[in-house]
Amino acid sequence: MSGTFITFEGIDGSGKSTQLRILAGFLRAQGVELLLSREPGGTPVGVRLRAALLDVQGEVDPLTELLVFAADRAQHVRKVIRPALAKGAVLISDRYADATRAYQGAGRGFSSQLISEIIELATEGLVPDLTILFDVTVEESTNRTTRRSAKNKRDRLDIEKEDFHSRVREEYLRIATAEPQRVKVIDAAGTIEGTQEQLRAIIVPFLQRRGHLSNRLVNTPRHKFKRGHC
Repeated sequence: MSGTFITFEGIDGSGKSTQLRILAGFLRAQGVELLLSREPGGTPVGVRLRAALLDVQGEVDPLTELLVFAADRAQHVRKVIRPALAKGAVLISDRYADATRAYQGAGRGFSSQLISEIIELATEGLVPDLTILFDVTVEESTNRTTRRSAKNKRDRLDIEKEDFHSRVREEYLRIATAEPQRVKVIDAAGTIEGTQEQLRAIIVPFLQRRGHLSNRLVNTPRHKFKRGHC
């Protein structure tokens, strides 16, 4: 059985990382061979690059940002993603190439041709089998990241202006419209539990069709979700 590559995307505060953690517990209880990763930071090299790129104290030129994210992805693809897929595992990455189109392309203003060339170089043409886009308004995103910042330090992308995040969201939605077979959009404005139900309604039959998940699911204890968002 061949491996399966799934990516989670969305603007900051969309709740994708929380949803990934909950889904992972469910899938592992079903016996799915699962590996979770992220960009940037999916490798030891990537962890160091992530710290440098997202530090609010550091001034990073947009071109430097684009190229360092590409370097992180090249390492991630070669050292983590391709080996996992070769073993037949399911790999879910919190962000991948669509984030570059959205953040560095639409957000920073680099041309689509340059973005496509950089992505092709870093990924060697590796495209996810499925992408989940967690969609929330920019206003809701700002509210969530502001609440989150009371507990955790905000990064450089968190503190960008509203028009930046609007361009990022619009590009994500444009990608979803252009590639409806690969990209599935989830309305992530509701509760954590409601968003997880939408997510499983997509993921479970998808993995069943690909042979990673039995048609007879194991009953698992229900999670106690907080009424809110990450």
